[in-house]
Amino acid sequence: MTTLVIAEHDNASLKGSTLNTITAAIQCGGEVHVLVAGFNATAAAQGAAQIAGVSKVLHADASHFADGLAENVAEQALAIASAYSHILAPATAYGKNILPRVAAKLDVSQISEITKVDSPDTFERPIYAGNAIATVQSTDAIKVITVRSTGFDAAATGGSAAVETIAAVADSGKSAFVARELAKSDRPELTAAKIIVSGGRGMGSADAFKVLEPLADKLGAAMGASRAAVDAGYVPNDWQVGQTGKIVAPQLYIAVGISGAIQHLAGMKDSKVIVAINKDPEAPIFSVADYGIVGDLFDIVPQLVAELG
Repeated sequence: MTTLVIAEHDNASLKGSTLNTITAAIQCGGEVHVLVAGFNATAAAQGAAQIAGVSKVLHADASHFADGLAENVAEQALAIASAYSHILAPATAYGKNILPRVAAKLDVSQISEITKVDSPDTFERPIYAGNAIATVQSTDAIKVITVRSTGFDAAATGGSAAVETIAAVADSGKSAFVARELAKSDRPELTAAKIIVSGGRGMGSADAFKVLEPLADKLGAAMGASRAAVDAGYVPNDWQVGQTGKIVAPQLYIAVGISGAIQHLAGMKDSKVIVAINKDPEAPIFSVADYGIVGDLFDIVPQLVAELG
């Protein structure tokens, strides 16, 4: 029994979500191999080899892997799939784009967003926006699985796996990379941040979000938002936390003016400590909060900033 992890990377280093996926792969039992399909991605492959628990790194290098096009990476995974009992990828936009193609061509059922490995063929995953946990058993010869990174600790370094160069599949020709627009910010990336300050519809306007900036600056935090705030145009889409946004589990999550709709709770309730600030004492957010403050956020947030010195 051997598990293949499809690494998400930028050709220079692995994304953090890959480390969480490797932990899940280790728990499946047997050896763990990591596929690094990229262009001039030797550094990423070497980084994968240093992860504890990884037995082998398979490095496929070609120009058509440079931008992680799903059609090409999926074909590379399929070319070696027969040697594996499990194929895992992070449940990010990257993994969610690749693995359904792999599962379809292997004619197996994909198991999505697992948060726990009970045994090599049995896994747990959230359903109904996280209100229930389904235990899923698979009898497929090859189990194709996406891994929710918040459910697993990141794998540690300290490994010394061999890096094997494998033949790259040909360019599928089905897609071409056109452009990428990246949001630039001096703050931590939302899904990797240890502290997040989020605002909701209760902020009232885009300008009002500036009230949260001094608090985020004091804490070195990323800034997030509920879907209601994003839909209202207060903040950009890439700030959205929730079932249809980003799934986060920081050490500290501060929810300001967020009522706590079920879709938002699904994206942040695994946070280690949750602080809620809302003027409505009946707001659902208080049901998951470790600490709650009932009051006007425009009075409370500046007081918090002052207390932080």
